[in-house]
Amino acid sequence: MRILVTRPLEDGQEIAARLAEHGHAALLAPLLTPRFEDGPELDLEGVEAVLATSANGIRALVRRTGRRDLSIFAVGPQTTEEAQRSGFTEVRNADGDAKALAEAATRWAAHKGVLLHVCGHDAPGTLAENLSLRGFKVQRCALYGIEPAARLPDEARKALMEKTLDAAMFFSPRSARIFGVLADGLPTENLTAMCISPATAQALTLMSFAQVVVAARPNQAAMLALADQA
Repeated sequence: MRILVTRPLEDGQEIAARLAEHGHAALLAPLLTPRFEDGPELDLEGVEAVLATSANGIRALVRRTGRRDLSIFAVGPQTTEEAQRSGFTEVRNADGDAKALAEAATRWAAHKGVLLHVCGHDAPGTLAENLSLRGFKVQRCALYGIEPAARLPDEARKALMEKTLDAAMFFSPRSARIFGVLADGLPTENLTAMCISPATAQALTLMSFAQVVVAARPNQAAMLALADQA
């Protein structure tokens, strides 16, 4: 299959490599770009663990601290792998979404300090709220911004126009909504839309696809499984 991958470039390159291993070809069309912020070394005194809801959170964190002895509570496999590649040795994997991470953190944390949520400026506050209601001290630490693409790459527009794509992958409701705007007027009715969550699929309801499928789990491995099953 030839698949349009809409996630940010670094993550898109990773899944493109995995798709190639499975016999598929990826066309990268990043619809979101992280902008990491420079700043002083973070004060991590009193932090029991870091809550990481994306690989970008880990990438932002390592730019602001040299410490690798922090306990990382990661949302899923890709974030876990990014933390391990970055040198963190105590990493736990909730293997789910923010709700699953909140549930797991209540088991893992010992109320010995602050749970630090490293995230983007536009990240929802539901994780912190969930854990705060359970009696945990949670501090939100926004270390990067996410910029939406202003247009589709020329190669992606051409492939859509010529109907040379079989599918498109969407990893968040926001990227799905951006695609809806940028691909307006382009033919998509021949494509399978592969979505990481029901909320992401919901964001595509105004568009026409051959079919819309949702991953069994909100992670990269489940998205790869969709490609293999198509």
